[in-house]
Amino acid sequence: MKLDKTVAGTGVAGLVLLAAAAWAPQWLVFLLALALAKGLVVLGLLLLMRTGLVSFGQGLYFGLGAYSAALLAHRGGLADAALMIVAGIASAAVVAAILGLLLARYREIFFAMLSLAFSMILYGLLVKSSALGSTDGFHVQVNRFAGVALAAGAERRVFFAVSVVIVFFTAWLLHRYLASHWGRVSAAIRDNELRVEYLGASVYRVVYANYIIAAALAGLGGALAALAVGHVDPEATYWTTSGEFVFIAILGGTGSVLAPFLSAAIFEALRTVASQYAPNIWQMSLGIAMLAIIMFLPGGLWTLLRRTT
Repeated sequence: MKLDKTVAGTGVAGLVLLAAAAWAPQWLVFLLALALAKGLVVLGLLLLMRTGLVSFGQGLYFGLGAYSAALLAHRGGLADAALMIVAGIASAAVVAAILGLLLARYREIFFAMLSLAFSMILYGLLVKSSALGSTDGFHVQVNRFAGVALAAGAERRVFFAVSVVIVFFTAWLLHRYLASHWGRVSAAIRDNELRVEYLGASVYRVVYANYIIAAALAGLGGALAALAVGHVDPEATYWTTSGEFVFIAILGGTGSVLAPFLSAAIFEALRTVASQYAPNIWQMSLGIAMLAIIMFLPGGLWTLLRRTT
């Protein structure tokens, strides 16, 4: 049986990252943990973009995942990372199941702007809520995973290793989904929605399901980000955060489920270096990188790897 290159590449990358969890310096573990968390959000965007949709409101579910996980520990007294991750996924999926009933009916700019509007509504609620820390947010400390107490100082490395395992299986599952019947129908919807309806498939049902999957991935990413940072604030739901996810999606392209994580790592590294050496113009540096990608690599950085293989 022929070995799938994507699965093999994901496995190799996972082993390298697991080694990094044990031996890499703390700053690198932190940067990679954020990249994996954001990569999961962009993985959901990849699914939507393959369906012909672009969401400017994934910050809604990223923030929901982060706040749900943090509140479980901060207010509920359940400071267990495994439960927090489940809470982040569940809250995002439930909200998406409700909002998706409306959003699955819209396309193009209407879908993008409606998703952005819902994200900004949550941002406004969080900013006005003093019980949730208002604009400052609140810290969260977690030292348990699945009922096992973690040694002091080892929490971030353990959470990062858990993130690596979760990312591996999530990317593998989405890879299988994209190769399935519904995954192929998603690409057909992007190319010719009317013809898909004539063939008897339910476009609404596929878009609705994909929207919930993308939201659940964003909620998962938000929960992992909350564990990595140890702090949540309304900035996670702001439009600039959603814009970052779209930027990362364009940077990597939609050619592979590995592209979101590669581009997220490059984005975090680029932003860290640019903000350190050019703190006043780092956003301009990102803008220049975006223009270069659009002009010379419209298919994203992943096309470079495809050309060399």
